Amino acid sequence: QVQLVESGGGLVQAGGSLRLSCAVSGLSFRNYRMGWYRQAPGKEREFAAAISWSGPDTSYADSVKGRFTISEDNAKNMVYLQMNSLQPEDTAIYYCRARNALRGDTYWGQGTQVTVSS
Repeated sequence: QVQLVESGGGLVQAGGSLRLSCAVSGLSFRNYRMGWYRQAPGKEREFAAAISWSGPDTSYADSVKGRFTISEDNAKNMVYLQMNSLQPEDTAIYYCRARNALRGDTYWGQGTQVTVSS
């Protein structure tokens, strides 16, 4: 059974930092592209960052490029999102996603809330 469990969200002031973690079980990073998505209130879920196990094959949304860094620890089956220079517009629920590029099967975590105050 595949499970993705996010943690590390919280309340932070503008300009601050947070590190999100995603604990992954039931799949091999080798076959999946791992990503972080976010959904702000009243908006659709949007892409933030992604990484492949063969790395450093990473990609970022323009809105987070230069401020967020995605990484993974294959030995620990963990994916991280380091978020710096946070702004109120970064407020959202952040979701971890695993997607198999060949088969297309996709798994989501339950999300973790990030709130940035001005």
